Amino acid sequence: MITTLTLTDFRSYASATLPIQAGTVVLHGPNGAGKTNLLEALSLFTPGKGLRGATAPEMGRREPGEATGRAWAVAAVLTDAEGETKLGTGVQSAGAARRIVRIDGETAPPGRLLDHLRPVWATPEQDRLFSDARAERLRFFDRLVFAADPSHAAAVSAYEKALRERLRLLTDGAEGQNSSGRLAADPLWLDALEIRLGEAGARAALARAGALATLQTAIDARADRPFPQADLGLTGEAEGLAATGSDADAIAAHIRDGMARARPRDAAAGRSLFGPHRSDLTALHREKNRPAAEGSSGEQKALVLNLILAQITRLADQSAPPVLLLDEAPAHLDTARRAALFDEIEALGLQAFMTGTEAELFAPLRGRAQFVRVADGRFDVA
Repeated sequence: MITTLTLTDFRSYASATLPIQAGTVVLHGPNGAGKTNLLEALSLFTPGKGLRGATAPEMGRREPGEATGRAWAVAAVLTDAEGETKLGTGVQSAGAARRIVRIDGETAPPGRLLDHLRPVWATPEQDRLFSDARAERLRFFDRLVFAADPSHAAAVSAYEKALRERLRLLTDGAEGQNSSGRLAADPLWLDALEIRLGEAGARAALARAGALATLQTAIDARADRPFPQADLGLTGEAEGLAATGSDADAIAAHIRDGMARARPRDAAAGRSLFGPHRSDLTALHREKNRPAAEGSSGEQKALVLNLILAQITRLADQSAPPVLLLDEAPAHLDTARRAALFDEIEALGLQAFMTGTEAELFAPLRGRAQFVRVADGRFDVA
């Protein structure tokens, strides 16, 4: 597990080290104390932008009057039966856009972090996940896919890059004009981009469909837990083809041909209206037989937590252990579900970091977890 976390000029922390003594850590303190900043630091031990989706320059600490964030670093020591592993990430100069990763002092590609840790998180923004914007749900689901299948991130990134290039070509035009005098996009260039979109989109759709099936199996296996179950679905033609057994070539051809047909509409709309980026994660509250989007914040949070705990089960056979990060964990949960959540975390043998304003919200964990009060950029360990 993670046994030490050190923050240097990261967000609100000038320099702070937290020795970690237990599998479950409760971070409590007033709003604005830096609890979420600590979770964000932990979420950076995976490729990507972390739980806030922030850029590297946004993470550097700033003194009053400083326009640019400072160079910053986050380091962790992992301890297991074979010894210690040191992980680090950060930027070497103020305002640098790309963070570097080091493992035991050696520079490494970000994907190597997944050999050591697989952070999974939930934030208050996800308490209304099923009734919020479609794009947010898809990003949430893609993170779940990526945690077990790191290649999924590369497929999504390649797809989004080609999608931006295609739309720029459609809206800005290229050499030549059409009959109406408008600049016309080069059809050969569009053909090439749509081939790339088909290939990357097919890989993404297949990964999503596979992850959905395994997550649903994990949710179904949790029928005896005190959290509501969801029947999951994915809207999207490519994912539908993947779920019914179509191979990558057939899905790629479907995306490519659909993109070609959508050129006039996309050019007129100024956005891409067809493709796997338009897919959505759906959920039906099984017990109530109604869409999760119609549920209260508490119901939606309970559904999301059950989905995340199912994800933890799904990751159990991965080489690197999952680490659970729950920001404002008790919010919108009643007393029974809070206690059930704490019991499940302990039963699963997870290392978990949870935040809340009041320590008493975590009273059932007294004697079973490490309590840390966070205030003014420092940690007071109980």
